[in-house]
Amino acid sequence: MSEHQYSPTPAVTRLEDYDNREIFGDTPDPSRVAEWGLVWRLKDQHFGIRVDGRLVAHAGLVVLPVSVGGRRMDVVGLGGVGVVEDRRGRGLARFVVSGTMEHARRLGPEFAILFCRPDVVGFYGRLGWHEMADKVEVEQPDGPAVMPLRTMWFVLRKDARWPEGPVSLHSRPM
Repeated sequence: MSEHQYSPTPAVTRLEDYDNREIFGDTPDPSRVAEWGLVWRLKDQHFGIRVDGRLVAHAGLVVLPVSVGGRRMDVVGLGGVGVVEDRRGRGLARFVVSGTMEHARRLGPEFAILFCRPDVVGFYGRLGWHEMADKVEVEQPDGPAVMPLRTMWFVLRKDARWPEGPVSLHSRPM
């Protein structure tokens, strides 16, 4: 086993308390999205991987209302994905996202969504996420805004098909 792999697969567990400084330190813009000037919604549930008692990877979830092609439904929003700097490149992001999606399946909605920078679309694509071709509208303090980041969706229930049509998130993005 190389130093870049974990065996067995690290457990992803629900975190009762989460402080993003455990993962990101005092970095003012850990997700590198401040330049878009969006106001974000906090996640309701937090999941992580601990190695030797230290939190080394995190992902958060929140259930959100959306409309897609006029169909209103709930989705699970994934956000706040991160790995401590000295553990990056070892597959922990893949483990924490995959494990968190197993928890998301228990929440009820058919789909999960996320917003990400263009440089990580390939990473999420390798995990089974699909990029939306259409623009996505999200709520902001001054009214609806078009999401400037990439929006991706993921199937949480077998045989579910993402509906066609314009997407409106009836919430701030997560």
